[in-house]
Amino acid sequence: MTEEINQKIPGAYAGIERATIDNGFTMPSDILTCSLLKTLASSKPAEKFLELGTGTGLSTSWILDGMDRNSTLISIDNDEIFLGIAQQFLGQDERLKLVLSDGEVWVKTHLDQKFDYIFADTWHGKYLLLDEVLGMLNKGGLYIVDDMVPQANWPEGHQEKAVNFVNTLERRSDLNVTKQNWATGIIIAVKT
Repeated sequence: MTEEINQKIPGAYAGIERATIDNGFTMPSDILTCSLLKTLASSKPAEKFLELGTGTGLSTSWILDGMDRNSTLISIDNDEIFLGIAQQFLGQDERLKLVLSDGEVWVKTHLDQKFDYIFADTWHGKYLLLDEVLGMLNKGGLYIVDDMVPQANWPEGHQEKAVNFVNTLERRSDLNVTKQNWATGIIIAVKT
């Protein structure tokens, strides 16, 4: 077994990747993570998806590629330029709603919404507002985070935040949690 990607890469991915590099975005999701996001998305037909941290839309393209026609995805980011890249390449997909907003503001004003799949790829929903975001997850819903093994771009003190976050997830009685030391470090949890 190898770590090569054998599934079809989304049609928009190459264009998004070029624009990502051209615009200097340095924190894109790893392609192995993206492949996993697609696989997990395909397990949730006719469901509601949430991505916290669109970036330029690389991971968004894979999530959309795994979703069926009856599912919807809301993807939030606070950077207009990077979100514009996602809009350029993915905005025509009727299943997708791209939202320019601060993560904290969006979460706090949408606590009544429920989702079946949440990819928390930013601080909000991971290191900040974790309880609130997990409260938005339906029973049986997937909660996914990446970048859990030390990264070269982590600021001083971030390792401790990551360790505390993992410990917090593992102490929760309403989640089944699996940690994977693969790609950039993945955690997949299911709401019980």
